[in-house]
Amino acid sequence: MKKFIQLFANHERLVVYISFAIVLLATFGISLDALAHGVTEGDKGYIQETTGVLPIPFTYLGAKHMMTGYDHLLFLFGVIFFLYRLKAVAIYVTLFAVGHVITLLSGVLLEISINSYVIDAIIGFSVVYKALDNIGAFQRWFGFEPNTKVATFIFGLFHGFGLATKILDYELPADGLVQNLIFFNIGVEIGQILALVGILIAISYWRKSTSFLHHAYTANVAMMMLGFLLMGYQITGYFVA
Repeated sequence: MKKFIQLFANHERLVVYISFAIVLLATFGISLDALAHGVTEGDKGYIQETTGVLPIPFTYLGAKHMMTGYDHLLFLFGVIFFLYRLKAVAIYVTLFAVGHVITLLSGVLLEISINSYVIDAIIGFSVVYKALDNIGAFQRWFGFEPNTKVATFIFGLFHGFGLATKILDYELPADGLVQNLIFFNIGVEIGQILALVGILIAISYWRKSTSFLHHAYTANVAMMMLGFLLMGYQITGYFVA
């Protein structure tokens, strides 16, 4: 691990410069089509035309959102990157799940309106944070490592608000709202488990490689840059939408 951290230290200035360049590119060089935000028109139209408790559709929508939510999956990928025991994986994933359940339910039921671009920019930042944490940047820069469990829970809260903004986009009828929210959350957890199983299988095979640590550095730098890219998209969307 010390070799891994030293590898980052030798390249940290270049990494930071490239990352800021990506933010600028994302902010000033993307098309408006890339800024499309919210739910698909087909899903939205279907939900708006139906009433009552809809267990299967909302479970499907929750699973679909998580399985296609690259920002959520990137963060989860970062969280479990250096977790070798299933017990540790379960603890961190549970903390993340509890966080997003709290804000998902409260955000929709209390109609807490937060700009979706701001929330998604924070979610992008969560990916950057976790990548930096994985490569030991905070220990080197500030002399301490933030509590990873607390950070996972806090970012779970923000991810939950991101889910809530998608739900609010559906403009759900009051009839069956609570039940449908529960089914949506069940779908989210199903999607999360399915995605997590796939990630764990892939990363378990990858860890068998003798050059895992070197590739791990590259992977986390790439993940950090993707996080910056997501932030740039959302920052642009905030100002031009």
